Amino acid sequence: MRNHIQRRRLLLATASTALTAVPIWAQAITANPGQTFPKPGTTLKYIVPFAPGGLTDVMARIVGQKLGDTWKVPLIVENKAGGNAQIGAELVAKGPADGSQLLAITLTHVANVSLFPNAPYSFVKDLRPVALLAGSPMLVVVPASSPIKDFKDLIALSKTKQLNAGSSGNGTPPHLTMAMFNDLNKSKMTHVPYKGGTPSMVDLIGGQLDVIFSNFPESIAHVKGGKLRALAICSLGRHPQVPDVPTTMEAGMPGLFVENWTAAMVQANTPDAIVDKYSREMIKIMFSADVEERAKQQGFRISPKGSDDFSRFLKSEIDRWSRLIKVANIKAT
Repeated sequence: MRNHIQRRRLLLATASTALTAVPIWAQAITANPGQTFPKPGTTLKYIVPFAPGGLTDVMARIVGQKLGDTWKVPLIVENKAGGNAQIGAELVAKGPADGSQLLAITLTHVANVSLFPNAPYSFVKDLRPVALLAGSPMLVVVPASSPIKDFKDLIALSKTKQLNAGSSGNGTPPHLTMAMFNDLNKSKMTHVPYKGGTPSMVDLIGGQLDVIFSNFPESIAHVKGGKLRALAICSLGRHPQVPDVPTTMEAGMPGLFVENWTAAMVQANTPDAIVDKYSREMIKIMFSADVEERAKQQGFRISPKGSDDFSRFLKSEIDRWSRLIKVANIKAT
């Protein structure tokens, strides 16, 4: 009888130890989910809130392919265009906080903070910076058949004629650059927004638009192919792919300096370990020789930043562009 009681007490003690061990094990995994992320069989999504073929889409596909290959999991790039890039952003902001969804962002999302104060999500509170990937100067382009031969022609003609300037949407970098041009030049170009850079390029080449202050990767192939004429580049120095194209400073408007950029964010409550793992891997990818070369061919300037540095950069960009939006009286339509 005594032996039976002792065995029972031993079993109860063992069971109690096992029960207390489970939470400890679970806490260890929860404390560092980066160790098990992504789990085999997981499908990751990279949400691009613009149409295919634009600057953001190009970089997301380059980086997304590398991430999927490195982690040996499927990574799907999904284009969720519309709503001034808010549809895709809201999807991630209100989605799972497990790292399964990345959001590709640009300067557009910084502008949206001022343009859409009543948006269905908070860019600042509901999303978390992961990594800044690369930047790209804006390129001022017109159709090859345009009577506008250089940037000085554009400055003069825009003061006497109502020109149509296309963009990839309200508050996008092409729109903001056009607004800055108007402000500096005291001109009034008509803004024509599109749902992405690619469709706006199609109409510019077709002559339905007069000019686009374009994301470099979206127009450079058409410039090299002879369908568009580049008037100036909105950077401090000339670009190696178009060495004969002057900077806006050289062409008579030194204040028109605009660089778009592309970056990644996740849902705000995503664990630190997952954010850090994404951040480290993305920076490593950007500095890999093949990706760096592909990015440069697309017109990007490689400038990756980790989550902390990117957070500070985002704050400065929100402050900078909110001032322009107010001065230029840019409204969301």
